[in-house]
Amino acid sequence: MEYVTVLFRTFFFYVFITMIYRFMGKREIGQLGIVDLIVSILIAELAAVSIEKREETIWLSIIPIFLLLFIQMGMSYISLKSSKVRNLFDGNPSVIINRGKINFKEMIKQRYNMEDLLTQLREKNIRTIEEVDYAILETSGKLSVFKKDSKLFGEYPLPVILDGSIDYDTLKQIGKSERWLISVLDNDNLNLSDIFYAFYRDKKLFLIKRDDLIK
Repeated sequence: MEYVTVLFRTFFFYVFITMIYRFMGKREIGQLGIVDLIVSILIAELAAVSIEKREETIWLSIIPIFLLLFIQMGMSYISLKSSKVRNLFDGNPSVIINRGKINFKEMIKQRYNMEDLLTQLREKNIRTIEEVDYAILETSGKLSVFKKDSKLFGEYPLPVILDGSIDYDTLKQIGKSERWLISVLDNDNLNLSDIFYAFYRDKKLFLIKRDDLIK
């Protein structure tokens, strides 16, 4: 009878957790944010405890898992609406190599050493740093790399405004000020809140307004 209980609970939690993750959204494991990762670990632990402790009711695991699901969905919604909350939990992408030059200051800030950089470059079949034009450490921990050949298509687009919030690190990187940005928007009779996304490339600012989005 104990074996039947273990088999039933194992199968049940396999189906149940699969459905839970369907509700959480489609993301690869390497793309999980901090909240997603914590929720995933806790769900796995709760399922394992329920399978091991057969004498306890299964609801002692199901109820906390539902609570974690609501927490995750709530945090995802808040992060979608608030860039400050999103940056607090997920952080921002970091430019590790900028126009062929290594940004050691950013590497120290992210506790990202040269061995990490070289390892991830080798994983992308890049032999030396000299081949790289831009390298961005994403919030997932993955390294996005643009080879120097990509200059044929222009410079890497640096995000200046994300969901109505100014990226001051980018402004500093391109040698511009907030006053310059506001003046550009004023020339087009736009406010900061009107902009969903803006990026700087080839000495030009490109804007995507909220009104241009599919709703």
